[in-house]
Amino acid sequence: MVVDCGATNIRVAAVNKRGEIVGEGSFSNVPVPQVGKEDWLIWDMEQIWRKICQASKKVCLEVGRENIRAVVVVTFGADGAPVDREGNLSYPIICWKCPRGKELIEEFKEKISPWEVYKTTGYQFIPFNTIFRIFWLKKNKPQVLEKSYKWLMLPGIINQRLCGEFAIDPTSASTMMAMDIKRRDWWEKILKIVGIDSSFFPQWKEPGEIVGKVTSKASKLTGIPKGTVVIAGGHDTQFAPIGAGSSSREATLNSGTWEILMLRLPQFKPNQEGFEGGLIVENDALPNLWNPQVLMIASGVLEWVRKYFYADLSKQKNIHEIMIAEAKKILAGKNKVKLIPEFSPGTGPARGLNLKGTLLGLTLTTKREEVYRACLEGLSFQLRKALELLERSTGFYPEGIRIVGGGAKNKLWNQIRADVTGLPLITVQQKEATAVGAAIMGFLGIGIFSYVEEGQKAVNFAKQKFEPTQSQKIYNELYQEYKENLLSLKEIYS
Repeated sequence: MVVDCGATNIRVAAVNKRGEIVGEGSFSNVPVPQVGKEDWLIWDMEQIWRKICQASKKVCLEVGRENIRAVVVVTFGADGAPVDREGNLSYPIICWKCPRGKELIEEFKEKISPWEVYKTTGYQFIPFNTIFRIFWLKKNKPQVLEKSYKWLMLPGIINQRLCGEFAIDPTSASTMMAMDIKRRDWWEKILKIVGIDSSFFPQWKEPGEIVGKVTSKASKLTGIPKGTVVIAGGHDTQFAPIGAGSSSREATLNSGTWEILMLRLPQFKPNQEGFEGGLIVENDALPNLWNPQVLMIASGVLEWVRKYFYADLSKQKNIHEIMIAEAKKILAGKNKVKLIPEFSPGTGPARGLNLKGTLLGLTLTTKREEVYRACLEGLSFQLRKALELLERSTGFYPEGIRIVGGGAKNKLWNQIRADVTGLPLITVQQKEATAVGAAIMGFLGIGIFSYVEEGQKAVNFAKQKFEPTQSQKIYNELYQEYKENLLSLKEIYS
């Protein structure tokens, strides 16, 4: 059983050893305002736990609770909280969307340079980094940390409720800006700056290792049999390449509202190119591998177009198919509308230019399908720029891109991506790559598989490949225009 707690959905899935999802339950997940502070956002852990319990009971009924062999938890990164010895939160989980802590970044820079931090942690100075949340608590709520037993990341909080044990995994911890990721251990220097030490964190558990066993209390609440082993999972991003069957020569693109383009490399070699380009690097789910990656907006832009340009079709279930069919009629190079997809300034491969989302080439005759196609093309140019950043900063040149997530369903977009990047784009039949990857680690933990590759061989990765077409030459020229537009807009927005 995989518990996948995302920032928009909480999902519990039963996955068999062939990678097939045989039972599932899900609920929406949204942050809530902290009482008395409407602009501060937190996660309601009790609400999250109730939803996990309800979804787990549903799955147990669907597949038979006696067939549940293990539980693995994966969640989004960065968010965690201090807890007491019973696992109760000492302070609410501050959501990554919450603005608090931004004001501390400049103070932090006076104590240590961003470049030194990047060289060790692989992370940029991003306001939602966990270390800034701890720093904020230290300055504003010191009594909270003083009375707390440990700091747990979200996977650890859920695991503790399942089995009563305190643990943390290197994938989640690598999103905190608190690790020496080359050593796969805590970086005492940065902890000292914040005013804590490594004893504030629980024992390490590698993905695939046993954390504990489901308690009687948790069994009654979730329906999962008492004594079922809880296997360490971690940060969801790291499990998608495993569950997608990505080869060592491929990049993995996890595409949704946001998308992450990432590699799995056997070395961590930070350099100025990656640092200045906004690259972040995290620990892989397996030791001795690292994940350089670029985070950027993706389908969130397409949803903006759907909401404001296709409002008349809002009640139609096939609205996305209509949008794609209209845009498909426009040939490569014939669209006069251009989009710069900087809808979230400070992210993506053009983060250093401080731009904003921009539409160019609008006239009184511009049609909505031109805007939609411009979005597909602009996002594909952004992907190529991210790919080039990864290539320059790592020296690794992938032979293809394997794509997972909701953004993999758009065949027109996939073809444009292939034409723009000049690389084959591979989609897999199994769309729930994160759950499958976590399940493989779970089966590894209970001895069903001896190594990850054995688990991957048991999964049917039926593939569809989008090869670059003759439109590649056209898009090469348009990509150069895109880069020129970025520089021109820098002058305007500055």
